[in-house]
Amino acid sequence: MDIDGTLLDSQGRLSEENRRAIAEAAARGIEIMLVTGRRFHSARFIAEQIPSDVELITSNGAVVKSKSGETHLRSLLPVGTARRVLDATEEYRRMSGVIFDRPADNQLVFERVDWEGPLVGPYLRRHRSQVAEVMPLVNCLDGEDPIEVMFIGECEAIRRAFGTLKGLPFCGEYTLALTEYPARGFSMLDVLRRGVTKGAALAQWAARRGITRENVMAIGDNWNDIEMLEFAGLPVVMANSLKELKLRGWGVTLSNDEDGVACAIRKYAL
Repeated sequence: MDIDGTLLDSQGRLSEENRRAIAEAAARGIEIMLVTGRRFHSARFIAEQIPSDVELITSNGAVVKSKSGETHLRSLLPVGTARRVLDATEEYRRMSGVIFDRPADNQLVFERVDWEGPLVGPYLRRHRSQVAEVMPLVNCLDGEDPIEVMFIGECEAIRRAFGTLKGLPFCGEYTLALTEYPARGFSMLDVLRRGVTKGAALAQWAARRGITRENVMAIGDNWNDIEMLEFAGLPVVMANSLKELKLRGWGVTLSNDEDGVACAIRKYAL
């Protein structure tokens, strides 16, 4: 299951009803996996609230880890590609950053951080020790492959960045993952290694565990969930999903403010 807009309510909280349904599923032998665009350390905070074993597909499929932090799979963006992406997107620098798979400090690197900004300021302040400023931003790419180059900001601006990146002559070197929250006027765009998606990582993990896609249920709400939902034998979308996802003929559960994950687990899995 996805985290934001799916497992968590609109206030970013994990409900007791969702927690109970997940625990019941795990007790019956169903494997639980959080599949998210979040970094591992951000996703683990949610995983630790679930009273069962949980594996995590993070950064939209680039990194797969256990709750304890053991790395299972990793597909990083080549540093040369990351550098070319930054060179080609100078006009979007105020909303761009680079994310690394590091133990603690300096996981997120920006050219300049707006600590008081309404969109991401509160989040960055909570993770201040993991955030660094490097001027110019491209100088953070000193040989270590990052997880991704990211763009975060208003929906319209991120859509323009999406169009720019789709039109670059070397766009075959990377995959784009778009997440939009129109009601909040907020979007995220991740530039990942070519072929990296939530669905690709879930397929790899299922094969590793010997689980056929027919025995996989996936729950999501946004553009970056599409490949995961397409892979799963039982795809379910939230009532609060983007309307385009609800037109795909997939199952629809209640919204994230109505314990839609618990409803889906009880209806389809249990």
